Amino acid sequence: MVQKILFTSFDTWRSHQFSNSSDDLLDLMIKRNLLPEHCYFLRKVIVDFDLAPQHVISTMVQLEPDITICCGMAEGRTELSIESHGKFRDEQLATQLNLEQLLEGTIATQISHDAGNFVCNHLYYSVLKYIQTAKLNHHCLFLHIPMLSEKNIDTIVQDFLTIVERINIRANLI
Repeated sequence: MVQKILFTSFDTWRSHQFSNSSDDLLDLMIKRNLLPEHCYFLRKVIVDFDLAPQHVISTMVQLEPDITICCGMAEGRTELSIESHGKFRDEQLATQLNLEQLLEGTIATQISHDAGNFVCNHLYYSVLKYIQTAKLNHHCLFLHIPMLSEKNIDTIVQDFLTIVERINIRANLI
């Protein structure tokens, strides 16, 4: 069964940023035609606590994807990071995906247990909460993308594709 995947990325939010690595990576994947069929993209989501989740969730309602992969930029990180959970106040919601299995064979990817306190974390929590509340058979993952350079781009692309492929396989098994 072919899974429908929604990918999201953020726009820039600081004056010194000429681009957002999450959107840069998706742009590269699209241009190189590296992603599986039935992928949809919600790119350059506004960096806003209220509007970002509203936009992503309304797109999920419209498209009814099986998997949502949210991507955000992590300027201070050097590796691709899979976020284990999103949090709001005292509540933490974790992805239902087995992160250790997703990381098998990756080179420069780590599991992060801190999605931060900014819009990335809020979006992840909000999407996970929507999935839980609506009782959807849906997978969600948040990936923080480091700044891309000629030195790390090939490794980041390879790991990203490995993770996407594994999520697609796991979703088919459930």
